[in-house]
Amino acid sequence: MLLGMLGLGIAWLVGLPFRAAAHWWTRRYDQSDLGYLDWIVEDWAILAAEFLSLCLALLIVMGLARWLGERWWLPGAAVFVAIAGLFNFVAPYLDYTSDPLRDKQLLADARRYERELGLSRIPIRVEEVSNDTDQANAYAYGFGPTRRVVFWDTMLQKPFSNGEQRVVLAHELAHHSQRHLPEGLAWFAMFAVPGAWILMRATRRRGGMGAPEAVPLALLVVVVFQLVTTPLANTISRRMEAEADWKALQVTRDPESLERLMVGFSETGLGDPDPPAWAQLLLGTHPSLADRVAMARAWAERRGN
Repeated sequence: MLLGMLGLGIAWLVGLPFRAAAHWWTRRYDQSDLGYLDWIVEDWAILAAEFLSLCLALLIVMGLARWLGERWWLPGAAVFVAIAGLFNFVAPYLDYTSDPLRDKQLLADARRYERELGLSRIPIRVEEVSNDTDQANAYAYGFGPTRRVVFWDTMLQKPFSNGEQRVVLAHELAHHSQRHLPEGLAWFAMFAVPGAWILMRATRRRGGMGAPEAVPLALLVVVVFQLVTTPLANTISRRMEAEADWKALQVTRDPESLERLMVGFSETGLGDPDPPAWAQLLLGTHPSLADRVAMARAWAERRGN
Protein backbone atom coordinates (compact mmCIF):
# COMPACT_ATOMS: atom_id res chain seq x y z
CA MET A 1 0.00 0.00 0.00
CA LEU A 2 2.89 2.36 0.70
CA LEU A 3 4.29 1.65 -2.75
CA GLY A 4 0.88 2.38 -4.26
CA MET A 5 0.57 5.66 -2.37
CA LEU A 6 4.09 6.63 -3.39
CA GLY A 7 3.32 5.87 -7.04
CA LEU A 8 0.11 7.92 -6.95
CA GLY A 9 1.96 10.76 -5.24
CA ILE A 10 4.66 10.76 -7.94
CA ALA A 11 2.00 10.77 -10.66
CA TRP A 12 0.32 13.76 -8.97
CA LEU A 13 3.64 15.63 -8.80
CA VAL A 14 4.43 14.87 -12.45
CA GLY A 15 1.09 16.32 -13.51
CA LEU A 16 1.36 19.37 -11.24
CA PRO A 17 3.29 21.63 -13.70
CA PHE A 18 0.73 20.96 -16.44
CA ARG A 19 -2.19 21.69 -14.12
CA ALA A 20 -0.39 24.81 -12.92
CA ALA A 21 -0.02 25.98 -16.53
CA ALA A 22 -3.73 25.40 -17.09
CA HIS A 23 -4.56 27.36 -13.93
CA TRP A 24 -2.28 30.20 -15.08
CA TRP A 25 -4.27 30.28 -18.34
CA THR A 26 -7.60 30.49 -16.52
CA ARG A 27 -6.30 33.31 -14.32
CA ARG A 28 -4.82 35.23 -17.25
CA TYR A 29 -8.13 35.18 -19.15
CA ASP A 30 -10.25 35.93 -16.07
CA GLN A 31 -11.69 32.43 -15.86
CA SER A 32 -10.56 32.03 -12.26
CA ASP A 33 -9.67 34.29 -9.32
CA LEU A 34 -8.40 31.41 -7.20
CA GLY A 35 -4.89 31.95 -5.81
CA TYR A 36 -2.21 29.36 -6.45
CA LEU A 37 -2.04 28.22 -2.83
CA ASP A 38 -5.81 27.81 -2.59
CA TRP A 39 -5.77 26.05 -5.96
CA ILE A 40 -3.19 23.50 -4.81
CA VAL A 41 -5.09 22.53 -1.66
CA GLU A 42 -8.67 22.71 -2.99
CA ASP A 43 -8.65 19.13 -4.34
CA TRP A 44 -6.85 17.48 -1.45
CA ALA A 45 -10.08 15.82 -0.28
CA ILE A 46 -10.44 14.18 -3.71
CA LEU A 47 -6.78 13.17 -3.68
CA ALA A 48 -7.23 11.66 -0.21
CA ALA A 49 -10.20 9.65 -1.48
CA GLU A 50 -8.08 8.41 -4.39
CA PHE A 51 -5.34 7.35 -1.97
CA LEU A 52 -7.84 5.46 0.18
CA SER A 53 -9.43 3.80 -2.86
CA LEU A 54 -6.02 2.74 -4.17
CA CYS A 55 -4.96 1.32 -0.79
CA LEU A 56 -8.22 -0.61 -0.45
CA ALA A 57 -7.93 -1.99 -3.99
CA LEU A 58 -4.33 -3.07 -3.43
CA LEU A 59 -5.14 -4.67 -0.10
CA ILE A 60 -7.94 -6.78 -1.56
CA VAL A 61 -6.31 -7.59 -4.91
CA MET A 62 -2.98 -8.62 -3.38
CA GLY A 63 -4.85 -10.79 -0.90
CA LEU A 64 -6.77 -12.43 -3.75
CA ALA A 65 -3.55 -12.91 -5.75
CA ARG A 66 -1.83 -14.67 -2.85
CA TRP A 67 -4.87 -16.86 -2.31
CA LEU A 68 -5.90 -17.63 -5.93
CA GLY A 69 -2.64 -17.09 -7.82
CA GLU A 70 -3.13 -15.94 -11.41
CA ARG A 71 -6.85 -16.62 -11.20
CA TRP A 72 -7.28 -13.46 -9.09
CA TRP A 73 -8.10 -11.24 -12.07
CA LEU A 74 -11.81 -12.04 -12.44
CA PRO A 75 -12.81 -11.51 -8.78
CA GLY A 76 -10.28 -8.66 -8.79
CA ALA A 77 -12.23 -6.93 -11.57
CA ALA A 78 -15.36 -7.26 -9.44
CA VAL A 79 -13.47 -5.58 -6.59
CA PHE A 80 -12.53 -2.63 -8.83
CA VAL A 81 -16.16 -2.20 -9.86
CA ALA A 82 -17.41 -2.49 -6.27
CA ILE A 83 -14.99 0.19 -5.07
CA ALA A 84 -16.00 2.53 -7.92
CA GLY A 85 -19.68 1.91 -7.19
CA LEU A 86 -19.21 2.54 -3.47
CA PHE A 87 -17.36 5.79 -4.13
CA ASN A 88 -20.10 7.05 -6.49
CA PHE A 89 -22.84 6.01 -4.08
CA VAL A 90 -21.43 7.71 -0.97
CA ALA A 91 -19.95 10.82 -2.65
CA PRO A 92 -23.17 12.88 -2.25
CA TYR A 93 -23.18 12.15 1.48
CA LEU A 94 -19.67 13.66 1.70
CA ASP A 95 -20.71 16.89 -0.03
CA TYR A 96 -20.13 19.85 2.27
CA THR A 97 -19.79 22.53 -0.43
CA SER A 98 -23.40 22.92 -1.59
CA ASP A 99 -26.71 24.15 -0.17
CA PRO A 100 -30.32 23.45 -1.16
CA LEU A 101 -31.68 25.43 -4.11
CA ARG A 102 -33.94 28.29 -2.94
CA ASP A 103 -35.34 29.42 -6.32
CA LYS A 104 -39.06 28.50 -6.04
CA GLN A 105 -39.74 28.73 -9.77
CA LEU A 106 -36.81 26.50 -10.67
CA LEU A 107 -37.85 24.03 -7.97
CA ALA A 108 -41.37 23.97 -9.41
CA ASP A 109 -39.86 23.32 -12.85
CA ALA A 110 -37.82 20.48 -11.36
CA ARG A 111 -40.93 18.81 -9.93
CA ARG A 112 -42.68 19.10 -13.32
CA TYR A 113 -39.71 17.67 -15.22
CA GLU A 114 -39.39 14.83 -12.71
CA ARG A 115 -42.99 13.82 -13.40
CA GLU A 116 -42.46 13.91 -17.15
CA LEU A 117 -39.24 11.90 -16.88
CA GLY A 118 -40.71 9.35 -14.48
CA LEU A 119 -38.44 10.31 -11.59
CA SER A 120 -39.03 10.48 -7.87
CA ARG A 121 -37.96 13.71 -6.16
CA ILE A 122 -34.29 14.55 -6.75
CA PRO A 123 -32.60 17.04 -4.37
CA ILE A 124 -31.40 20.15 -6.23
CA ARG A 125 -28.43 21.91 -4.66
CA VAL A 126 -26.23 24.94 -5.37
CA GLU A 127 -22.45 25.16 -5.04
CA GLU A 128 -21.01 28.66 -4.56
CA VAL A 129 -18.07 29.20 -6.92
CA SER A 130 -18.67 32.77 -8.10
CA ASN A 131 -15.92 34.13 -5.84
CA ASP A 132 -13.38 32.00 -7.72
CA THR A 133 -14.60 31.76 -11.32
CA ASP A 134 -17.09 33.08 -13.89
CA GLN A 135 -17.44 29.70 -15.58
CA ALA A 136 -20.82 27.99 -15.31
CA ASN A 137 -21.56 24.32 -14.77
CA ALA A 138 -24.02 21.81 -13.35
CA TYR A 139 -23.76 18.09 -12.76
CA ALA A 140 -25.69 15.01 -11.70
CA TYR A 141 -24.18 12.41 -9.40
CA GLY A 142 -25.05 9.58 -7.07
CA PHE A 143 -27.52 6.80 -7.77
CA GLY A 144 -30.46 5.23 -6.00
CA PRO A 145 -31.22 7.16 -2.79
CA THR A 146 -28.14 9.39 -3.17
CA ARG A 147 -29.09 10.98 -6.51
CA ARG A 148 -28.43 14.72 -6.67
CA VAL A 149 -28.31 17.60 -9.14
CA VAL A 150 -25.90 20.43 -8.34
CA PHE A 151 -25.78 23.88 -9.98
CA TRP A 152 -22.82 26.17 -9.76
CA ASP A 153 -24.20 29.50 -8.56
CA THR A 154 -22.72 31.13 -11.69
CA MET A 155 -25.24 29.12 -13.72
CA LEU A 156 -28.05 30.91 -11.86
CA GLN A 157 -26.76 34.39 -12.67
CA LYS A 158 -26.48 36.55 -15.76
CA PRO A 159 -25.89 36.10 -18.66
CA PHE A 160 -27.96 32.90 -18.33
CA SER A 161 -31.71 33.33 -18.67
CA ASN A 162 -34.47 31.41 -16.92
CA GLY A 163 -35.04 29.37 -20.06
CA GLU A 164 -31.37 28.39 -20.26
CA GLN A 165 -31.37 27.41 -16.58
CA ARG A 166 -34.41 25.20 -17.17
CA VAL A 167 -32.64 23.47 -20.06
CA VAL A 168 -29.65 22.72 -17.82
CA LEU A 169 -31.98 21.43 -15.09
CA ALA A 170 -33.79 19.14 -17.53
CA HIS A 171 -30.46 17.92 -18.93
CA GLU A 172 -29.15 16.91 -15.51
CA LEU A 173 -32.42 15.26 -14.49
CA ALA A 174 -32.32 13.36 -17.78
CA HIS A 175 -29.02 11.82 -16.74
CA HIS A 176 -30.87 10.29 -13.80
CA SER A 177 -33.96 9.28 -15.76
CA GLN A 178 -31.82 7.55 -18.39
CA ARG A 179 -29.76 5.89 -15.63
CA HIS A 180 -26.53 7.19 -17.10
CA LEU A 181 -24.58 6.92 -13.86
CA PRO A 182 -25.34 3.20 -13.29
CA GLU A 183 -24.78 2.69 -17.02
CA GLY A 184 -21.40 4.36 -16.69
CA LEU A 185 -20.57 1.95 -13.87
CA ALA A 186 -21.58 -0.96 -16.14
CA TRP A 187 -19.27 0.33 -18.85
CA PHE A 188 -16.51 0.60 -16.25
CA ALA A 189 -17.10 -3.06 -15.43
CA MET A 190 -16.68 -3.97 -19.09
CA PHE A 191 -13.33 -2.18 -19.12
CA ALA A 192 -12.31 -3.60 -15.74
CA VAL A 193 -12.48 -7.28 -16.79
CA PRO A 194 -9.94 -7.10 -19.67
CA GLY A 195 -7.97 -4.53 -17.69
CA ALA A 196 -7.58 -6.92 -14.74
CA TRP A 197 -6.53 -9.73 -17.10
CA ILE A 198 -3.90 -7.49 -18.73
CA LEU A 199 -2.71 -6.49 -15.26
CA MET A 200 -2.32 -10.14 -14.30
CA ARG A 201 -0.35 -10.94 -17.44
CA ALA A 202 1.87 -7.87 -17.18
CA THR A 203 2.89 -8.44 -13.56
CA ARG A 204 3.51 -12.20 -13.66
CA ARG A 205 7.25 -11.71 -14.36
CA ARG A 206 7.52 -9.58 -11.21
CA GLY A 207 5.99 -12.31 -9.08
CA GLY A 208 2.36 -11.44 -9.81
CA MET A 209 0.06 -9.05 -8.00
CA GLY A 210 0.74 -10.82 -4.72
CA ALA A 211 4.31 -9.46 -4.69
CA PRO A 212 5.02 -5.89 -3.53
CA GLU A 213 7.66 -5.38 -6.26
CA ALA A 214 4.89 -5.71 -8.86
CA VAL A 215 2.98 -2.67 -7.55
CA PRO A 216 4.90 0.08 -9.47
CA LEU A 217 4.56 -1.89 -12.72
CA ALA A 218 0.87 -2.42 -12.01
CA LEU A 219 0.34 1.33 -11.62
CA LEU A 220 2.10 1.95 -14.94
CA VAL A 221 -0.07 -0.66 -16.67
CA VAL A 222 -3.22 0.95 -15.26
CA VAL A 223 -2.18 4.41 -16.49
CA VAL A 224 -1.34 3.13 -19.98
CA PHE A 225 -4.61 1.15 -20.14
CA GLN A 226 -6.59 4.25 -19.19
CA LEU A 227 -4.77 6.30 -21.82
CA VAL A 228 -5.45 3.75 -24.56
CA THR A 229 -9.13 3.41 -23.68
CA THR A 230 -9.77 7.15 -23.26
CA PRO A 231 -11.08 7.70 -26.84
CA LEU A 232 -13.66 4.93 -26.38
CA ALA A 233 -14.62 6.17 -22.91
CA ASN A 234 -15.08 9.70 -24.30
CA THR A 235 -17.25 8.36 -27.13
CA ILE A 236 -19.53 6.69 -24.58
CA SER A 237 -19.66 9.89 -22.51
CA ARG A 238 -20.54 12.02 -25.55
CA ARG A 239 -23.38 9.64 -26.44
CA MET A 240 -24.84 9.96 -22.93
CA GLU A 241 -24.54 13.75 -22.99
CA ALA A 242 -26.23 13.92 -26.40
CA GLU A 243 -29.07 11.73 -25.10
CA ALA A 244 -29.50 14.02 -22.10
CA ASP A 245 -29.64 17.04 -24.44
CA TRP A 246 -32.33 15.36 -26.53
CA LYS A 247 -34.42 14.46 -23.47
CA ALA A 248 -34.05 18.04 -22.22
CA LEU A 249 -35.44 19.29 -25.55
CA GLN A 250 -38.37 16.89 -25.29
CA VAL A 251 -39.17 18.09 -21.78
CA THR A 252 -38.61 21.84 -22.16
CA ARG A 253 -39.61 22.13 -25.85
CA ASP A 254 -37.26 25.10 -25.99
CA PRO A 255 -34.52 24.65 -28.63
CA GLU A 256 -33.85 28.39 -28.68
CA SER A 257 -32.76 28.34 -25.04
CA LEU A 258 -30.48 25.36 -25.66
CA GLU A 259 -28.86 27.20 -28.55
CA ARG A 260 -28.39 30.37 -26.48
CA LEU A 261 -27.02 28.25 -23.63
CA MET A 262 -24.27 26.84 -25.83
CA VAL A 263 -23.35 30.35 -26.96
CA GLY A 264 -23.24 31.42 -23.32
CA PHE A 265 -20.98 28.49 -22.42
CA SER A 266 -18.62 29.47 -25.22
CA GLU A 267 -18.49 33.07 -24.01
CA THR A 268 -18.14 32.45 -20.27
CA GLY A 269 -15.81 29.44 -20.58
CA LEU A 270 -13.88 30.59 -23.68
CA GLY A 271 -14.50 27.12 -25.15
CA ASP A 272 -13.82 26.31 -28.78
CA PRO A 273 -17.30 25.75 -30.26
CA ASP A 274 -15.95 23.44 -32.96
CA PRO A 275 -12.64 21.84 -31.83
CA PRO A 276 -10.43 19.74 -34.13
CA ALA A 277 -11.44 16.09 -34.50
CA TRP A 278 -8.31 14.84 -32.68
CA ALA A 279 -9.01 17.08 -29.67
CA GLN A 280 -12.62 15.95 -29.52
CA LEU A 281 -11.53 12.31 -29.75
CA LEU A 282 -8.94 12.53 -26.97
CA LEU A 283 -10.45 15.18 -24.70
CA GLY A 284 -14.11 15.65 -25.55
CA THR A 285 -16.43 14.20 -22.91
CA HIS A 286 -19.34 16.23 -24.33
CA PRO A 287 -20.46 16.87 -27.91
CA SER A 288 -18.94 20.05 -29.26
CA LEU A 289 -20.94 23.23 -28.72
CA ALA A 290 -21.51 23.43 -32.48
CA ASP A 291 -22.92 19.90 -32.52
CA ARG A 292 -25.25 20.72 -29.64
CA VAL A 293 -26.51 23.82 -31.44
CA ALA A 294 -27.07 21.68 -34.54
CA MET A 295 -29.10 19.23 -32.44
CA ALA A 296 -31.32 22.05 -31.13
CA ARG A 297 -31.95 23.26 -34.68
CA ALA A 298 -32.63 19.73 -35.90
CA TRP A 299 -35.13 19.18 -33.07
CA ALA A 300 -36.86 22.48 -33.91
CA GLU A 301 -37.01 21.58 -37.61
CA ARG A 302 -38.46 18.15 -36.82
CA ARG A 303 -41.17 19.77 -34.69
CA GLY A 304 -41.83 22.38 -37.36
CA ASN A 305 -40.77 25.28 -35.13
